Parts: sequence; C-alpha cells; structure tokens
Amino acid sequence: MRLESERLNLRTWSNDDFDRFAAFYADERYAEFVGGACDRGDAWRRFAGIVGHWQLRGYGFWALEEKSSGDVVGGCGLWFPEGWPELEVGYWLHPEAHGKGYATEAAARAKRYAFEELGAATLVSYIDEQNAPSIAVAERLGATYDGTIELAKFGPHRVYRHPRP
Repeated sequence: MRLESERLNLRTWSNDDFDRFAAFYADERYAEFVGGACDRGDAWRRFAGIVGHWQLRGYGFWALEEKSSGDVVGGCGLWFPEGWPELEVGYWLHPEAHGKGYATEAAARAKRYAFEELGAATLVSYIDEQNAPSIAVAERLGATYDGTIELAKFGPHRVYRHPRP
C-alpha cells in the first residue's frame, strides 16, 4: 500500500528500512513518546509488529520517504492493536526531519485515508501531555482535546479527536 503527499511517499516498510528504524528507537530523546528507547532486538519486535499490523488489519504505519532524497524520515499511520480504545493516527520523525511540516503533511494524508478509504467512524491521536510538538500537529489537523485516558501500559494520554472531513 502506497500513498503520496506533496513531499512524501507513504509506503510499506521493507527490511532495508530496519537500520534507520532501530537507530530512531535507540535514542531516548526521540523515542520517549512512542514506547521509549530500546535495544536492536526489541526494535526488531516493534518493527515486526508494525509490519504484522498491516497483515492483520489491512492498514498500519507507513514509512515516510522524502521524495526529494529517497530517505526514510519517519513513520506515520493508523494504529488499532488489540486492546486499543479507538483507531489512532500517529506519527514520529527522525530528528533531521523535525520542523519541516512532515508530520502534519503525512498525518493529514493518513487521516484522509482513514475516513475516505476505510470509512472510519472515529479517529483519535493519543498523546502524552509532555509531547508539545505532537499536540501542535494534532491541533493543526483540526483535532480537539477530548479528555485524558489511561492508555494500556503507557500511562495517562490526552485524547485528541479528529473531525471527519
């Protein structure tokens, strides 16, 4: 499954993407709000979980490939694992991709896919209250704060509800 936005290809992950994925998850500064830093073995299990989510649900997180360079600059997509309260749109970027609007661009495309192609009834983003950049992305996408929940093993998270287009 492949989607496009103005500057990004949203594509399925490949084995060649794993080194970049593992590097992201090795750094606590960047992985803090997406499950925390982990070693290469745990990164592999997370990577396999993302790939497997596609097989089981028919959708998931895309690798974000910058059109101009071909580099993978992060991940974005739809997430609804067992025990998750609602369909979520999430996003993360490698540090060199911060501040370019890529998260907003990719999440807007994923949001459109969720509502138009999947027919999603609801769509949320679960965001740690300390993650100000992610909150800003959700708000730029038109999402509004809809309370706080205890999210699985991740603790309290704000719920940002995305409006249907």
